[in-house]
Amino acid sequence: MVLDSINFPEDLNGLNSHELETLSSEIRTLLVETVENNGGHLGSNLGIVELTIALHRVFDSPNDTILWDTGHQTYVHKILTGRRKEFTNLRLPGGISGYPSREESPHDWIENSHASTVLSYAHGLASAYSLSDDKRRVVAVIGDGSLTGG
Repeated sequence: MVLDSINFPEDLNGLNSHELETLSSEIRTLLVETVENNGGHLGSNLGIVELTIALHRVFDSPNDTILWDTGHQTYVHKILTGRRKEFTNLRLPGGISGYPSREESPHDWIENSHASTVLSYAHGLASAYSLSDDKRRVVAVIGDGSLTGG
């Protein structure tokens, strides 16, 4: 299994297109099995597999900041950032959170569970980086609810 060789984002860099397709399929299988057993948000995570893989291949998380507007859409991010082995305990007592958790990983910059907050965070971080000549990049992953809230 390709997924067994992925522990952190940098492990994605050497994969060819066939391995990336296989990885995507393996991640989807893990998502379905875990959410079927534990509950959670399946559809939003199935729809973001390739995007999450691409983000972690292009950007240098956690040095570059990847922010997710809907925290329940971070399951693939969790799998790719060192929490794959714990993923089957998602949302269970003592298991990993169903949302970003700064306590769990330096790849989780903010803790959020609902839409419409990440654009403000992204703007603030990008401004701070720019003012201090910090070359880190900020990515805001938004969805349809990101522009409708406060």
